[in-house]
Amino acid sequence: MLKADQKTADPLSKPSSSGLPRLLVIDDDEAVRKLMRFRLKDSYDIVDTGSPEDALALALQNRPDAILLDLSMPGYSGFEVCQTLASLTFTQGIPIVIVSGKSNDQDKEFCENLGAKAFFQKPVDIESLKKTLTRLVAGRERGRPAEARVHLRVALTLRGTDSNGLPFILGVMTENVSANDFLSVCNVPLKEGAIVDVHLTQNGGKLVGKARVNHVDWPGTPSQRSDFHFAEKPTEWILR
Repeated sequence: MLKADQKTADPLSKPSSSGLPRLLVIDDDEAVRKLMRFRLKDSYDIVDTGSPEDALALALQNRPDAILLDLSMPGYSGFEVCQTLASLTFTQGIPIVIVSGKSNDQDKEFCENLGAKAFFQKPVDIESLKKTLTRLVAGRERGRPAEARVHLRVALTLRGTDSNGLPFILGVMTENVSANDFLSVCNVPLKEGAIVDVHLTQNGGKLVGKARVNHVDWPGTPSQRSDFHFAEKPTEWILR
């Protein structure tokens, strides 16, 4: 794992002079960094580096609102950089988006477990990347105090209509829950804002309430996860 120089860990680093959210691009391919600068310059104040050794210092000094990280780099791999950024107090809240020349479910799942929020294969679909960055940065800027969540596996049954307009009934297992939210793997295509009925599977299928999809990570993959927030205070929920 990369080690942080404590001298660079400045929690009071200066905000972007442009007023735009700050994006750190970590990629040893200069052509990719130039492309990202050109395509994203109107929306982000961009800091970039081709050195994974310098990436940590830049993240600590600049406190970006999001990070684009290549997996295949000389020296330290993107996996190691991701793990380090996700483990440090001053950077662990920064959403990391992986960009990679190769794509497989094993890499995606491993990056997800390390803390990455999305995965894009090169050549990157820029419009899709922009939408993902907008969502992640907006979610970070909202900064609403997070409710205390606990790692708890609860069997639920979700009923609703997917993004293709097809009705579905799906059994899921939560990864964590709060009094008003839950996170679970959910391989049904769902758009953010979609509403589903939530039932407690082990309680005779009792309806708990309706929940809205807050965001979807790793869409279209076996590791797709959805974060749900109850539209109203749920009844008979596991936490109150």
